[in-house]
Amino acid sequence: QVQLVESGGGLVQPGGSLRLSCAASGFTFSSYWMYWLRRAPGKGLERISGIKYSGGSTDYADSVKGRFTISRDNAKNTLYLQMNNLKSEDTAVYYCAKASRDYSDSTFNYWGRGTQVTVSS
Repeated sequence: QVQLVESGGGLVQPGGSLRLSCAASGFTFSSYWMYWLRRAPGKGLERISGIKYSGGSTDYADSVKGRFTISRDNAKNTLYLQMNNLKSEDTAVYYCAKASRDYSDSTFNYWGRGTQVTVSS
């Protein structure tokens, strides 16, 4: 049974940093692209970053490029998102998601319950 559990969210001031984690289980983590998504208040789900199963390739939405860094530890089955220079518009629920097919940057078929990130002074 696939499980994805996000943690690390919270309240932070503009310009601050947070590190999100996602503990994965129930599948071969090292075989799948993984993603971070977010849903801001009143908006749709946005894919903000993806990372190859090996960790050797990453991508970012323009909205977070240069500020966020995705990484993974395949030995620990854990996905990370380092968020720096946070802005109020980064306020959202953040989800990690698993690709629907192994060894492929594809759609995602599982995501966790999310962790709230609020950026406010």
